[in-house]
Amino acid sequence: MKTSKEILTLVNDYLGSLPYDRQPQSLYDPIRYTLDLGGKRIRPVLMLLAYNLYREDPERILSQACALETYHNFTLLHDDLMDNAAVRRGKPTVHKKWDANTAILSGDAMLSVAFKRMMQNCPDDSLRSVMELFTETTLLIDEGQQMDMEFETRNDVTEDEYIEMIRLKTSVLLACALKMGALLANADERDAQTLYDFGVAQGLAFQLQDDYLDVYGDPAVFGKAIGGDILCNKKTYMLINALRLADDSQRRQLEQWLQTEPAHPQEKIAAVTDLYNKIGVDQLASQKIQHYFAIALQLLQTLNVPEQRKAELASYTHAMMSRQK
Repeated sequence: MKTSKEILTLVNDYLGSLPYDRQPQSLYDPIRYTLDLGGKRIRPVLMLLAYNLYREDPERILSQACALETYHNFTLLHDDLMDNAAVRRGKPTVHKKWDANTAILSGDAMLSVAFKRMMQNCPDDSLRSVMELFTETTLLIDEGQQMDMEFETRNDVTEDEYIEMIRLKTSVLLACALKMGALLANADERDAQTLYDFGVAQGLAFQLQDDYLDVYGDPAVFGKAIGGDILCNKKTYMLINALRLADDSQRRQLEQWLQTEPAHPQEKIAAVTDLYNKIGVDQLASQKIQHYFAIALQLLQTLNVPEQRKAELASYTHAMMSRQK
């Protein structure tokens, strides 16, 4: 079996070797640029680790794994445009480096490229199930993105609604990667579904941790300034529960900050973080992260493969959940 580091090297080498020889080149340059920005490559690594539970030739499905990474980066390209974000991984976003029209059209082409790569060299006996899973996943992610957008104008978002939104927007793509690896390895149906459920739980823990780090991470390690979610009043697990659990005085303060665009952003970040600490939502978030992480590990243990074959996927999962960035 390969280690996650060996698999990451396979993924990066494959992505770097992919040709973009169609015309006009100006349509495809932003696609290459986006994928060359790097990233953790979590989704293709998870797909190949899941495949490697059952088969020893993960190179066989690099096209499908990198199709999923292409799709993931397409969603980031369009997210940046919708959020008017200026920087992604330390570099200008596509709509800033080029323009909004280029970001829209190149993003559309990137989605098509992802589907083409998914079908390329896909084994005939897996093609239908793989494409059905991929297509359904893309629709679920669109639904999650729409929910997230609608939450921007609401102050009554519930915890259950938030969990469902991040399940759709984040978790299902991790789950898709894992199940797809199992399908391509011809694993049995029970294991394929278990890996999907494992990915959902892992994804929920991962996104909740991302929310937590945006408030409590070390900026030097996290790689960006903390408090961005607070400044834009993003409906995170912590804000939703702070509003739910606050006493009358704390609620008034929170609502006042939600309506304020301060001249000194750090003042708002410090004040809201202090309220989070007093209300105790930092501990609540940590407990929720550990809850979903524990569910993921329990599901991993039920897979019908020898324990030693689960070790690399378990190790990678622990590394994901111990990250500080």
